[in-house]
Amino acid sequence: MEERTVYAGLVGVGLNTYWPQFAGLYDRLCGYRMQIAKRLTHEHVCIVDGGMVDEPEKAITVADELGRQSIDILLVYISTYALSSTVLPLVQRLKVPVLLLNIQPTPCIDYAYLNSLGDRGLMTGEWLANCQACSVPEFSNVFNRSGIRYEIITGYLDEAYVWAELEEWLEAAVTKKGMQNNRMGVLGHYYGGMLDVYSDLTLQSSTFGTHVELLEMCELKAYRDAASSEAIEQKLAEFRERFEVVNECEESELLRAAKTSVALDKLVEAHHLGSMAYYYEGYAGNDYENIVTSVIAGNTLLTGKGIPIAGECEIKNVQAMKILSLLNAGGSFSELYALDFKDDVVLLGHDGPAHFTMAEGRVKLVPLPVYHGKPGKGLSIQMTVRHGDVTLLSVCEGKDGLFLLVAEGESVPGPVLQIGNTNSRYRFACGVRSFINNWSKAGPSHHYAIGIGHVAGKIRKLASLLDIPCVEVK
Repeated sequence: MEERTVYAGLVGVGLNTYWPQFAGLYDRLCGYRMQIAKRLTHEHVCIVDGGMVDEPEKAITVADELGRQSIDILLVYISTYALSSTVLPLVQRLKVPVLLLNIQPTPCIDYAYLNSLGDRGLMTGEWLANCQACSVPEFSNVFNRSGIRYEIITGYLDEAYVWAELEEWLEAAVTKKGMQNNRMGVLGHYYGGMLDVYSDLTLQSSTFGTHVELLEMCELKAYRDAASSEAIEQKLAEFRERFEVVNECEESELLRAAKTSVALDKLVEAHHLGSMAYYYEGYAGNDYENIVTSVIAGNTLLTGKGIPIAGECEIKNVQAMKILSLLNAGGSFSELYALDFKDDVVLLGHDGPAHFTMAEGRVKLVPLPVYHGKPGKGLSIQMTVRHGDVTLLSVCEGKDGLFLLVAEGESVPGPVLQIGNTNSRYRFACGVRSFINNWSKAGPSHHYAIGIGHVAGKIRKLASLLDIPCVEVK
């Protein structure tokens, strides 16, 4: 499994001139920073606390220390007013994404308490403990002139908004790290003629950091030929555990799919894959055709285990599926099926592998007499995506490079096509007509990834960390 632990550097910035002037100010501000560090530490986030940076010389020392820790992102907590000459050398040396934390201790100063102190020195110290915003325009000015990219989070310590924003940024960083360390397999070749699907593998690697592993059908066949009876029986039991295997499924087809599923697991294990795009046709009656017409059940199991598999060699879409998987939002293969103007919904679905943990109810394993537009016949997945909030994501390659396209909507109940595919009804706030026009004009391929929940905010943040555009259809 890909490594996705993010090392987030956290520093407080202030002005050392203040410490001897205002007793207790330094410790108080450090306490706020420690609250932030404690709150942000979780399973995939390690906070590397660089302490208080209050002079340019210390900035250089702390930058060296954080650099040795190979931090992925820098959180600059503005403890009180600090000089831009202190923060600039820090961010220049680290060369990682920067979040400026303009976070006050409280929603507002306790004016009555401050004014009751009766000593203007004490009063000034109290003000400085709440003086986070003062440095924000100064830092922004210098960063803008220095070509440094940054984001600002403004609020106060107990504000839900602040922690939601910070969590989204860190989830986006975890996703970026997961994509950087992902190994994506490519098995077979593109579906001929789908020009929108064809992808620039170098661009995918250079943008996301993803390693691309080119795979051979003959290796998959070798694993399939070597599959033991015990492994096949275990796989059949897994089918029955994960799917509702309908009575029409022939035992020979179940055995064929189980044998291929065992081989797919071996292929993924052998190459340490975190995702895969595939397509193959093979000459009629060829062994490879026998394999490729029996992959859907096994690829669905892998997808539901966080190893997304996309058919028709849709590399861009398996990247989108992987992003959603890393965001714990699922990620299932989809395309437009039809528009329902009466109910103002869009029908999206696809044949081939799906994300079984996203289903409304139990996933059915059903026989198909023909794979439309593809050779052969075999087993297929029939399911509807769970009703509730969803996010549609496409990784796009445009004339100016790569970008993300996203839309939030809702999976809604109603009639769907019972044709042995994933098929669901989605409603978007802008309505059917505007959605299809605006989504299509943005320039995606005709395949998309569907995720559970509204995660467009996290995807926008991921795009920012990757320094690529994000287009949202609303």
